[in-house]
Amino acid sequence: MPDQPPTPLRAVTSQTCAVSAAVDIIGDRWSLLILREVFFGVRRFEDFRSGLGISRSVLTARLETLVAAGVLRRTPYRLGDDRTRFEYMPTRAGVELLPSVVALMRWGAKHAMSTPPIFSTRHAGCGADVDAVLRCRAGHLVTPADMEAHATEFSSTGGVA
Repeated sequence: MPDQPPTPLRAVTSQTCAVSAAVDIIGDRWSLLILREVFFGVRRFEDFRSGLGISRSVLTARLETLVAAGVLRRTPYRLGDDRTRFEYMPTRAGVELLPSVVALMRWGAKHAMSTPPIFSTRHAGCGADVDAVLRCRAGHLVTPADMEAHATEFSSTGGVA
């Protein structure tokens, strides 16, 4: 029997598709750039604003979305003027996005830029470039040819069982 073309996945809502749900939270340019900055140590509103050239209103909205989604946490601090300000730190869920951001950086450097990027990610311990690698939970390297989509069972709380 000849190979049949794959059936398109029809679950395209944030309720049924994990990619759609993730894109709803982090899928815009500014959210991804904010995450990149967070992973390189930026924590304060004014540092995000000046480093990214983003408007105050857009930055405020994106930070609120990332905090509400549990990607960043907002921690108060005070400067000499006694005003309370906030730092933004990645949560565990935020840190789990690091491989995705690194993968986007590597893909962009390879396929979307006509000149070399101004920086790359390197392992501080040995100096080698950092790559995002796809592995199964048993530890095997995975290529697109090794993957298959399958239906999941949902627990009573709505998560994947």
